[in-house]
Amino acid sequence: MGSALAQDRRGDSPARKPGQIRVMVIDDSITARSALARTIEARRDMTVVATAGSAEVGLELLDDKRADVILLDLEMPGMGGLKALPAILAKAMGGKVLVVSTLTTAGAEPTLAALAMGAADTLAKPSAGNFGEEYRGELLGKIVALACSGGAVQSREHTQTVGAPSRPLHMSRIKPGVIAIGASTGGIHALGRFFGALPQSVTAPILVTQHLPQAFMPVFARQIATMSGRHAEVAEEGMPLRKSHVLIAPGDGHLLLRESRDGTVVTIQDFSAPSGCRPSVDPMLESVARHFGAAGLGVVLSGMGRDGTIGAKFLSDAGGTLLAQNEESCAVFGMPRGIVEAGFSALTDTPEALAAWIAKRAGVA
Repeated sequence: MGSALAQDRRGDSPARKPGQIRVMVIDDSITARSALARTIEARRDMTVVATAGSAEVGLELLDDKRADVILLDLEMPGMGGLKALPAILAKAMGGKVLVVSTLTTAGAEPTLAALAMGAADTLAKPSAGNFGEEYRGELLGKIVALACSGGAVQSREHTQTVGAPSRPLHMSRIKPGVIAIGASTGGIHALGRFFGALPQSVTAPILVTQHLPQAFMPVFARQIATMSGRHAEVAEEGMPLRKSHVLIAPGDGHLLLRESRDGTVVTIQDFSAPSGCRPSVDPMLESVARHFGAAGLGVVLSGMGRDGTIGAKFLSDAGGTLLAQNEESCAVFGMPRGIVEAGFSALTDTPEALAAWIAKRAGVA
C-alpha cells in the first residue's frame, strides 16, 4: 500500500465539502496528472481525492477512496487502463469513468472498446502546451455532467423530478418498419446492452446516430456488427434500407431518408441542427416520421443534452412510437430525460427491456 499512498493526494487536498465533486486521476504522465489536478482543484465545487501513476495503484486507492468521476488514461505501463477498466468500474461503486485519451484513428479501437465496456465518456488528451482554456472548459463540463448524472452533486437541472407526461402517450400497434436509435454519452455501452437483448428474428432495418468523431466511425461500425450480429456499416448517400442491416450516421453529416425508384434510401446532409450536434438525432427522427409515420420506432439511449426531443415530436405527431432508456441505467440521463419530460416516451426502461418490448411488438417474442 506504500506505493499507493505515495501518489495519494490526501495530504495536499482540503477535506471534501458537501456537494463537492470527487475526482480521481489515473495517468502515468506526471505532467498530465498535475495539469488535470490543477484544473480540477481550481474549482470550488470539485476536489481531487487521489492521483495514481498506474492502473494498479488506482485500483489500490479505490479500496478506501470514493470518486464520483475517474479520469483514466488507457495506455500506461503494467496492466493499463483498458485491461483494468472492469475492475475499476466494479470498485468505483457507481463512479463514472472518463477516458482521457489521444483521439486518433490508431486510438479509436481501444477507446471505443472502453466505452463499450462501461466507460461513460471520452476526451482527447491535449499535446504539450495545448492545455488551454477551451480544453479546460470541456473537461470540467464533462466532469460536472457525469457527476450530476450519478447523483453525487445535485444541480437545479438534475434535482427536478421527471414528472408525468404533459399529454397521453402514444404507442403504435403497427409492426415497426424501421428502428431509429439515437445516443451520445454512455450510448455505446447502452447499445451493446440493447443489441445483446434484441433477437435476430427482429428484421426491421436499423438506423443509428451516435455522437462520435468521424475518424471513429469505421471502428464503431465494426463494433456494432459484433454487438448486434448483423451487417453494420457507415451510411453513404443512396444506400437502401435492408432487413437486418444497421446503417450508422457518419461523423460529419446527418442520417436522413429519401424516396427513390427503388424504395426508401439514405441521404446524408450537412446543415446546422438545433442541438448543435453533427450528426444529430433530431433530423433522423423527423425523417423517419415523414417516411414511415406510425411504422416508425425511435429509441433514445444515454446521452448528454437534449438532442432528439425535437425529432421525437415529429415522430410522435406522425403516430410513431418512442422509447427511452431509464435514468437508473444511463450514464447521463440528458437525451432520454428530454423525451420523457416532453411526454413522448411510451416506455422508459433499461436497454434490455426496450429490446424485449420491440421483439414483442415485432411479433417474434
